[in-house]
Amino acid sequence: MPCPDESLAQSVLIAALLQPDRYPHPVTAVEHLQTHISHVLLAGDYAYKIKKPVNLGFLDFTRLERRHDDCEQELRLNRRLAPDLYLDCLPIGGEPSAPVLGAEPAIEYAVRMHRFPQAALLDRALADGRLQSRHIEALARQLAAFHRHLPAADPATPFGEPEQVRQPMLEDFTQTRPRLTDPADLAILAEVERWTLEASERLQSRLQERKAGGWIREGHGDLHLGNMILTDEGQVIPFDGLEFNEALRWIDIVNDLAFLTMDLQARGAGSFAQRLLNTWLEYSGDFAGMALLNYYQVYRAMVRVKVNAIQAHAADIPEADRSAALARCRDYLRLALRLTQEPAPFLLITHGVSGSGKSRRTGQLLEVLPGAIRIRSDVERKRLFGLEPLDDSRSGPGQGLYTAEASARTYQRLYALAEELLAAGHSVLVDATFLKRIHREPFRELAARRGVPFILLECVADPATLRKRVAARQERGDDATEADVAVMERQLQFVEPPAPDEQPLKTGGDEDLAVLRLRILSS
Repeated sequence: MPCPDESLAQSVLIAALLQPDRYPHPVTAVEHLQTHISHVLLAGDYAYKIKKPVNLGFLDFTRLERRHDDCEQELRLNRRLAPDLYLDCLPIGGEPSAPVLGAEPAIEYAVRMHRFPQAALLDRALADGRLQSRHIEALARQLAAFHRHLPAADPATPFGEPEQVRQPMLEDFTQTRPRLTDPADLAILAEVERWTLEASERLQSRLQERKAGGWIREGHGDLHLGNMILTDEGQVIPFDGLEFNEALRWIDIVNDLAFLTMDLQARGAGSFAQRLLNTWLEYSGDFAGMALLNYYQVYRAMVRVKVNAIQAHAADIPEADRSAALARCRDYLRLALRLTQEPAPFLLITHGVSGSGKSRRTGQLLEVLPGAIRIRSDVERKRLFGLEPLDDSRSGPGQGLYTAEASARTYQRLYALAEELLAAGHSVLVDATFLKRIHREPFRELAARRGVPFILLECVADPATLRKRVAARQERGDDATEADVAVMERQLQFVEPPAPDEQPLKTGGDEDLAVLRLRILSS
């Protein structure tokens, strides 16, 4: 609820700050944006963000001192990912009707930022077709590095405890329910709430393991498309991290990422969600966290349900914005329901020499198989030796990373990860050469033991094409594999093609992707 006196004074202040002559820099016109918790004034080259004096339960901005503290927190947190965007916490002195920026004593505070065009927001870039796969992959690498280097929460704090994780989820339902009137919406809300309670109980030990493993960290907390921009240079910059409630940002890093994968799906960009997730996994290695991915995606969808429901019922919002918020509320609610209905998993492994198109084909399949996760032998082999995906191991054939022992360890890791992901309910694509049947059989047996379909995807190409692809890839230097043409030629000499009883699904890379997807799902 708003604080009446503070709210009235702030309304007068905002009206005064809509006058261009209130600013100590050139301003021709002031544009006023607002959310359920903030006013944003776009003036000249700068943006001024002022927190509304509201108490919504999960945040309390009713006191000036608290708004000041949270402005300082906002600067600290967001300078981690957007250091050039956030400038300072600016006091506003004078009177509400005659404010003076930068003056003391302060009657209000604003976070001052460099202004960016609204068209730069990532949701706009996606809608306009400007967001590309390369932007998503770069963002995934950036977030993986960000999450990896964050310190873990103090074990003595309650952050990450199952009850603390569950509490904001339940509050979403409590705070949303009074704002819904449609019986169909209320029925969906009840079903998602039932699933959340069941999942919270089922995953309790997993949540405890995540805290014990140090995966609870001070993340961004609000990673959706409306809180990122795409610069003219093609860089994606996350901003507007969550400052007002530390329990909502000291979270599992998978929870942090899940907001973005959910939001991409909500906006019809499921292929980007898959690309983001799998690139993030390649660079973070946090496959164990995937058991909680859907749990957190449902939670994040419900956060957007709640936020839009609150916005739709705000007293000071224009009618057009109210209708749009209500429509978004319903869309996110239906997405939350869909996310509770996970598809049946399967296990797919590839077969083929270097250059046969295994990584390219599995990368394409990822984008049309929601929830599927790819494990790449080239990446996991390097991870075993403490290397990043694009690091050069400088290992010669049969040496370093490529000894028989290293290869055996790599296949053991692929198996362990596949088993873990299948147990978590994910379909798995294992991208490796699998040149020998002795390497393929354990995975077939794993699928049988788990009771899931098994697909052996045989990737083929003629020798000339193989040589051309491998040489081009080596020249680009943008892939985890270190296999050159000489390695590929040796592979051709000792490869064991799948026998008829292995029932391989052959692909030359030129058939329609939708047809291949259908063949896989019907296996």
